[in-house]
Amino acid sequence: MKRRHYLIGLTGNIATGKSLVAQMLAELGARVIDADQVAHAVMLPGGPAYDAVVEAFGIGILNEADADGTIDRGRLGAIVFRDPAALRRLEEAVHPATVAAVNRLIAAATERVVVVEAIKLIEAGMHRRYDALWVVTAPREVQIARLMATRELGQTEAALRVDSQPSQAEKAALADLVIVNDGSVADLGLKVKAAWAEVKCRVWHGQEQDG
Repeated sequence: MKRRHYLIGLTGNIATGKSLVAQMLAELGARVIDADQVAHAVMLPGGPAYDAVVEAFGIGILNEADADGTIDRGRLGAIVFRDPAALRRLEEAVHPATVAAVNRLIAAATERVVVVEAIKLIEAGMHRRYDALWVVTAPREVQIARLMATRELGQTEAALRVDSQPSQAEKAALADLVIVNDGSVADLGLKVKAAWAEVKCRVWHGQEQDG
């Protein structure tokens, strides 16, 4: 009997292009779940992680202009990107609720292939539950240039965000597939289509079955 879903965990450090890979996979027919968006949702007022985050970082992270008390992600980011211990506290507060919400979305998916995209996929241990782990990488200078162009960051701030994250090499060492995004969007598209063709062969031709 075939499994209901073939699960791919998709990750990569900031500005490597993992979201673009996810978009391409969605266009090819996969159900893509953005775990980072889910994480933002669970931190909204009334969400399952909201109280834990506010308790961990104080009311100073709240948006003063918002009567609902939403968390100001800019303020929170300024704290955690400069302090590894603070980043760990944030992850501990947010990851359990995020994983639970992602699992509900997987269960509800009707597509055969489900891709879970998350920048902290490995750190949260989520990849262990999936059939394959894909890691998108890019050279450091490319990451910095992309951040400066897309998020209007200065070089110092962009470099700080890139360097605050775990080693790309360590993530790649765990991967079933590494996609190096160091060229054009068209080049990336060819790599993704080739990888998707292998997934289709594995899944739709009956090679992925329950034991």
